[in-house]
Amino acid sequence: MNQLTLIMKREYLTKVRNKSFIIMTFLSPLIFVGIFALVAYLSNLNNDTVRTIYVMDESGLFSEEFVSSPHLQYKMIFNSSLEEAKKDTERDEVNGLLYIPKMEKLEDFSRGITFYSEDSPSITTMGNINRMLENKVNTLKLKESGIDSEMIKNLHINISANQETFKGQETSKLGAGLKLAFGGAAGYLLFMFIIIYGNMIMRSVIEEKTSRVIEVIISSVKPRLLLLGKIFGTTLAGLTQFLIWVVLILVLMTVVTSLFGIDAASMSPSQQALDQSIDGGTQKLVQEFIMEINNLPIANLIVMFIFFFIGGYLLYASLYAAVGAAVDSETDTQQFMMPILMPLILAVYVGVFTVIDNPHGTVSQVFSFIPFTSPVVMLMRIPFGVPLWQQILSVSLLFLTFFGTVWFAAKIYRVGILMYGKKPTYKEIFKWLKY
Repeated sequence: MNQLTLIMKREYLTKVRNKSFIIMTFLSPLIFVGIFALVAYLSNLNNDTVRTIYVMDESGLFSEEFVSSPHLQYKMIFNSSLEEAKKDTERDEVNGLLYIPKMEKLEDFSRGITFYSEDSPSITTMGNINRMLENKVNTLKLKESGIDSEMIKNLHINISANQETFKGQETSKLGAGLKLAFGGAAGYLLFMFIIIYGNMIMRSVIEEKTSRVIEVIISSVKPRLLLLGKIFGTTLAGLTQFLIWVVLILVLMTVVTSLFGIDAASMSPSQQALDQSIDGGTQKLVQEFIMEINNLPIANLIVMFIFFFIGGYLLYASLYAAVGAAVDSETDTQQFMMPILMPLILAVYVGVFTVIDNPHGTVSQVFSFIPFTSPVVMLMRIPFGVPLWQQILSVSLLFLTFFGTVWFAAKIYRVGILMYGKKPTYKEIFKWLKY
């Protein structure tokens, strides 16, 4: 155990004292916050833009429908031909010209209205215009048929079935998306951590192998202890870097937003769309959001995230270390990386395409017990409510597989760490397991 502690300490200090490690630890948050500030600034510029649209209504039916807003201005054109209106639109460099011809029948408006512009208009702008025209034409059609449109509107009843569990806990449609977002974020974070720091372990093993330092170390330390020491030491270094990132990003985000007056809400795709979405239903949406946050098993999510995060990372880290021991350079690792990455990629696809549709289905449950996919799939299932025994069983299988993988990796590590000048094949690696 003393040897394991010494190896972990050596590996940890070697990593955190590395110049590139220190530079990236402090540079990465700066880059992240810089990108955030740039996107927010560009979004502010986009949202401050006032769009102007000329409207030529020859029918005279829509003149009162075009009400300007702070971000979209309508200007009516009268006593002008279509060609003159087009030239005026181009000369004034406005966003476009909406031409509404005079029609004999209301049905003809469905194909007779044209929007002229230099460039393609935004989807939001065209959607709002089409919706406004459609509502007006439908109202006129009802009136033409002798039907009071206001009466139809008043007679219309919206149905939204309440959702509640058998235990009496209220839920909503918003809850499914929120649960998927929490589970997806946890699974994606683990996926990225494995990729980044698994490669760090692999490169560390390759460097020591090529520098022949490992020959001195292996003479006094068992391969399994050396392998575990490298995994645990690099993991601690990775967690240190990750925690520094979180703290620096929070501090820098606070400083940047307050110093430059950046509003994170301004990064929404369209301020105009946001303005139009604020209605009586917004308060209900906020209430549903708060209710669903309270319904989430936060404590369960945090505890299981820690277990699956540690277990999943250690499992794949041992495989990365074995690959590093089997080759002489990083370019030779490509043939061995695909079998390691495939379960991770499969876990992400299973999580996205099955958990979202049926979190308690057979496929979701099976993959949440397979150790190579369970860290991602089970983390995505837990917000939807997974029995505690299933979570404990999945974690137990994960750590048991880790210990088995360490034994497997140590066998490869023991032989491969002293092999030079030859690219091993899968057949040769299989022979190493018998030594």
